[in-house]
Formats: sequence, structure tokens, C-alpha cells
Amino acid sequence: MDFKINLQLFADAEKTEEATPKKRKDAREEGQVLQSREITSVFMLLSSFLLLKFYGEHFINSLMKYMTNLFSNIENIDIYFYENNLMLEFTKTIAVFIGLIAPMLLVAFFSALIINYLQVGFLFTTKPLKLKLNRINPIEGFKRLFSKRALMELLKSNLKIILIGYTAYSFIKKNMLKIMELPRLETTIMLKNFASIAFSFVINIIVVLVVLAVMDYFFQWREYEKNLKMTKHEVKEEYKQTEGDPLVKSKIREKQRRIAMSRMIQEVPRADVIITNPTHIAVAIKYDKDSYVAPYILAKGVDIIAENIKNVGKENSVPIVENKPLARALYDTVDIGDIIPEELYEAVAEVLAYVYSLKDN
Repeated sequence: MDFKINLQLFADAEKTEEATPKKRKDAREEGQVLQSREITSVFMLLSSFLLLKFYGEHFINSLMKYMTNLFSNIENIDIYFYENNLMLEFTKTIAVFIGLIAPMLLVAFFSALIINYLQVGFLFTTKPLKLKLNRINPIEGFKRLFSKRALMELLKSNLKIILIGYTAYSFIKKNMLKIMELPRLETTIMLKNFASIAFSFVINIIVVLVVLAVMDYFFQWREYEKNLKMTKHEVKEEYKQTEGDPLVKSKIREKQRRIAMSRMIQEVPRADVIITNPTHIAVAIKYDKDSYVAPYILAKGVDIIAENIKNVGKENSVPIVENKPLARALYDTVDIGDIIPEELYEAVAEVLAYVYSLKDN
């Protein structure tokens, strides 16, 4: 037995369409946003390092001052290590350390907050925290373990280790003489030179991390856009949900046209005159000097609608005047409910005068 498979049934399964604004909004509400952790880490490291660059001297001086004061006040070791004194001094030491590192912690915290806001904007959602069964599915977990993203994360980690290791090796090799001379220098000069070398070393590492962060951001952007792509079927379904089913909308518009047409036909008996083409166009005109400054269009139409207008006019004794140029001009330039333009005043006035003369007779 031969089986025929219609491949068109699977044509829409491929995600080839760019994400719609609604798709992006829904993804954002689900917690799916474009974000690079490497960017955040580098920014935190850089801000903390810059603070340490300017705050480091104060940090060391304050710590040395406290330690000197602590050990200089120890007169009796036995009394000092008595339980109550030991706990008190331990608490003081912890408080001093917290006070010294608090600025760096605050800088790191606000740095992470700022860079995440720049990447994502303000977003608060608990949907990513909800339990999803596919997360505990061993098969899905196995797929994630060997997915493209996992592979890229592994390559990124290895590349980071290699580049940082190579940078550190190159820096140490280049500055080996300076490092070897440090123990021979006076303490103050040694600390100053060591700080200078350490600063240069960290700058080199940060430069490497910045390059990796930019590469990671580009990768995250590509993956983000790829994951948001939609199939043609999804685009159609979304359009139906947001704009409505085209078939239903067309039926609604048709019904609205019929209602509007019915209302328009109901206005024909009020017309002063119907100007025709005579077979294709019919325009019903009304002049109400108390409400309008000029005659206005009550109804208009072509072909079948024109015939309906003329038939209703005949049934209600509305005069019908044949004037091909005027009928065409009124139909093309004036909408229903609008007054006629000045350039047609004279032609319409002649028709109305003729109609009024017939009524007088």
C-alpha cells in the first residue's frame, strides 16, 4: 500500500517569521528578556574595582588603625580571652569589617541594579518561578544538558579560562622583574608598587572580560530573537485573536453595510429631488435652509442601489431628474450627509428651481 504525505501540512512548522509586538510583550511578561549575565558581572567588577582604587587607601588605613588599637590595648591575655571580653571584641571586629566593606557591597548591588535596568528595563513578574512539569522531566533535562545553549555556555567558560589564563601569564612574564623586586623594597614603597602592578593586572583582566561580555551579548541577542520567531500559523492565529477572524470581520462589515444601506434608503422619501445618470447613478438631495447653508446628500448609489433609490423615490413621489454630468460629479465628490461644494451650487440650484416650479404647478 502506498502512502502519500502532503508536505505542505508541515510547511508552517518552521519558525521563519519575525516576532510580533504582542509576542514580544507576552514573552517579556513570562520573564523571557534579552539579558547577558557577563555584562552584569563585568560592570559589577569594574565599578567595585574603581571604588577600591579610590577607597582602598582609606580601607587599609582604617583596618590597620583598628588592628593596632586592638592589640595595643591587650594588657592581660587571660582577661582578654575571657568569654565575655572575647565575644565583645569579636562583635566589634565584625562591625568594623561590615562598615568597611559596606560601600563596596552597595556599589556592587546598585551596579547590578543599573546594568540590569539598562538591559531589561523595569520588570516584575513571578511567572518564571512557577513550577513547570517539563523542568523535572528527565528527557527534557537531558535535551537541555546537550542543547546548543549548554554547548555555547561550556565553550564560553573554557574560552574565558583560556583568555584570562593567557592574559595573566603574559602580564606576569612582562612584569616579572618588578614583581621580583618587591620584597627588596621598603614596606611603604613595596605596597605602592604592588598596588600599581595589581591595578594594571586587573585592568588587563577587565578588558578581556569586556570583550567576552560583548560577544556573549551578541550571542544572547541572536538566541533571543531566534526563540521569539514564529511560524506562519502562529502569526495567523495571533492576528485572529487580536484583530478577529477575517471571515467573521468581513461578514460583520457586510452586515454593517446592509444596515447603513437600509438607513440610507429610509432617508430617500425626505429628498427634494433624485438626480440620475440615468441608469447607473442616483443621488438624492435635500435642501433644509433652517439646518444647512446649502443642499446636502441624503443618499447615493450605483447600479442596484441606484435602482432602489429611484424605486423608493417613485413610491414616495420624489421628483427624478436626469442630469448625467451633475449626477457623476455629486457621486464622486460628495459623501452622504455632506453639503454640496460651491462649484456645484449653480447646477444644483437650477435642478431645485425646476423641481419647485413643478410643485407650484
